Amino acid sequence: MTQDTADDLLVMDDQIEQASRAMKAMSHPIRLKILYVLGDREVSVQDIVDQVGTSQSNISQHLAIMRDKGVLRTRKDANRVYYRVGDARTLEVIGMIHDVFCGFTK
Repeated sequence: MTQDTADDLLVMDDQIEQASRAMKAMSHPIRLKILYVLGDREVSVQDIVDQVGTSQSNISQHLAIMRDKGVLRTRKDANRVYYRVGDARTLEVIGMIHDVFCGFTK
């Protein structure tokens, strides 16, 4: 590693820390499913439960983890809570994961 690369890494500490938190938050099969369900749209908790296929309490725990790590944003409307991906870069990562692991093999 060159000195320039080492210096760049020190300057990027905040970005590296943010990326690490996001990757940890996404590193569970149910959380990946939730992110696929959300995509680039806003979805209610009940719709997420219906599409992912597990209990509402389980989904809520996973949503809270991703919200706390800054991966998701929420909006309340009366008694419904809606979730969306909070950063477009997360959608890019999810797209790459899908392409690499779920794409067609040659």
